[in-house]
Amino acid sequence: MMRLPPFTYLAPVSVADAVKLMADHGPEAMLVAGGTDLYPNMKRRQFEPAVLVGLRGVRDLAGVRQPGAGGLAIGAGTTLTAVARHPEVRARYAALATAAGAVSTPQLRNMGTLGGNVCVDTRCNYYNQTFEWRKAIGFCMKKDGDICLVAPGSDRCWAVSSSDTAPVLWSLGARVRLHGPSGERTIPVAALFQDDGIQYLAKRADEIVTEIALPPAEGWRSVYLKLRRRGSFDFPILGVAAAVRLEGEVVREARIVLGAVASTPREATKAADALVGRRLTTETIETAAEVAAGPAKPLDNTDLTHPYRKKVTRVYVARALARIAGLDHGPATEAIA
Repeated sequence: MMRLPPFTYLAPVSVADAVKLMADHGPEAMLVAGGTDLYPNMKRRQFEPAVLVGLRGVRDLAGVRQPGAGGLAIGAGTTLTAVARHPEVRARYAALATAAGAVSTPQLRNMGTLGGNVCVDTRCNYYNQTFEWRKAIGFCMKKDGDICLVAPGSDRCWAVSSSDTAPVLWSLGARVRLHGPSGERTIPVAALFQDDGIQYLAKRADEIVTEIALPPAEGWRSVYLKLRRRGSFDFPILGVAAAVRLEGEVVREARIVLGAVASTPREATKAADALVGRRLTTETIETAAEVAAGPAKPLDNTDLTHPYRKKVTRVYVARALARIAGLDHGPATEAIA
């Protein structure tokens, strides 16, 4: 049986208290909200914090509100279930409702939070194993070792981004609010990530993601498609988030963001540009989907083969755009038997 290592749990009731506790305990402390990813990682000794600063008691972090600008502001502590079921999210930001509802199982969505899923750890076949398994192969660069076992000649870790909601929020043009010892700042979701399997977040370790702000959705349509081996609870093998702003039948703006193909969500900018000024016809969609496969450079670090994962990127981008155009009505997630 895998057991949690010893730690001290602190329960602040305000963001300011949480920020102070993180500053007081420094590198020994980690944040925890739902804990659906952190606690299993601690059992595998991938993380061994001496102190956990719990955010479940900070009421200001939960809930969905509508600011005057016409968008939505979602507290980072809002559960994934609440996000998936919220009527305004479902009506105006359909891709986010789909992505939140596709994470893991109902029980874990009741515990897991939007902020936690946005910041969820990167994954790799050589990393997400028990301590004994990792010790037997000599560990890897991400924890306890000095070599990336996916690419031994590389000087960086290639663990893959595993968030369902991050690509969607990126495609929707969302922004995240951060609180830390130096104060508060707001940055685009795209600026929160960096392409490194270990240092995959650009935020400082003592900063807390407190809110996700979504811009007005007028004219926008969005879709999220997820590929995984088991349809019930697996992490994504591929995630495709597509958001398109239409004027009549013509595309005026578009964003396509791929998940689980790199250490960061990867935007297919050229593919989105290929849509602007055009109608979403079968030919336009096929052209954009072909271009979108270019930024997808998966390695042999997660489920299924990486050539297949790259090939299916084109298929899923085409399906997502066809869904937006009303040409496809298939399921939002697909499992591989």
